[in-house]
Amino acid sequence: MAKKRELKKDIDFLVNEVISDCYTYLYLNGTKKQDQVIDLMNEVVEKRNELIYRVNHSEKKADKKQTREYFKSIFNDLLVMVDHSFSKLSELTKA
Repeated sequence: MAKKRELKKDIDFLVNEVISDCYTYLYLNGTKKQDQVIDLMNEVVEKRNELIYRVNHSEKKADKKQTREYFKSIFNDLLVMVDHSFSKLSELTKA
């Protein structure tokens, strides 16, 4: 796994992409479903804070394999969260 610093940058980048798309949706659609989009943005920011906390407060593992698996699980959670957020935004666009 890459450095903690790079993982935090990846988290920030992907979360910013989701938020950017939410703002684009709000700009193009006005107040249509504004509350749902704002709730989605709040949800993404909360998850971002949780992931950053997990990165910063990782326990020292004696085994490098456990440490890699721990950070890989954080990265996988990030990808799942981003995919889920884009899917929710896409559903709002369709309706």
